Amino acid sequence: MSSQPPTPHSPAPVSGRQGPQHHGLHDHSAQGQSLEGALQQAGFYPRLVADVVADALDGRDCVAHLVHLETHFDRAEVRRHISVLVLTEDMLVITHVDDQQLDEAGEQTVAQVSTESVPVTQIRSVVLSYVYAQPQDYKSSDPVRELTLSIAWSGGQRLDMGPASCGDPQCEADHGYSGTIAQEDIVLRISAEADGLQAVQDAKLFARALRAVNTGSSAPTPHTGPGLPPRARMGVFGNRLSRGHQR
Repeated sequence: MSSQPPTPHSPAPVSGRQGPQHHGLHDHSAQGQSLEGALQQAGFYPRLVADVVADALDGRDCVAHLVHLETHFDRAEVRRHISVLVLTEDMLVITHVDDQQLDEAGEQTVAQVSTESVPVTQIRSVVLSYVYAQPQDYKSSDPVRELTLSIAWSGGQRLDMGPASCGDPQCEADHGYSGTIAQEDIVLRISAEADGLQAVQDAKLFARALRAVNTGSSAPTPHTGPGLPPRARMGVFGNRLSRGHQR
């Protein structure tokens, strides 16, 4: 990972952009931004990430999206990576990008990219966990302070185990182990403090759209920007690829 995080770029108007236009990236839903706008705001190699996502979409339109940039501090280094979830009418496309520094000076850097395309019919569960502040004073207008989105489709499971106890603080007997098993293939935590209230709201809308498509109920309809021709199909991403953010 690079110790010098990429510099955010200001969003540019669509009419002034050079190069190929990506049809699906300009679609808007009820979320706060278009997919391309969210990538530009994240500022993590936005042009590279946009091209990779457009390639993986294979001409499909974006119904809903979730862009999540994570930052970790490791002593003197700042480590960042981005996860982009794009929902279409029949696929969930997951893209993960991070970078790696090849030399101590940071002059040689490579971006590591993985994409995975999951048919929505294969998604087993969509789990949302909420955190509210001061629940004793809760009002219907109070926003969610933190949201964790867990999506499972492959049957993979996470096992958390620890020593079991009987509740008696003086007991020294061996009670074995206890644990929980959770099905999850990807987990994203979105916090209002770190990511903003709009990011939490966008994550809720994404999960709602994913549930709607997965269960066959009415889902949001993508809106195509004016004057944007359909993008030619470039191939099908059918193989399961490893992701850098695997647990």
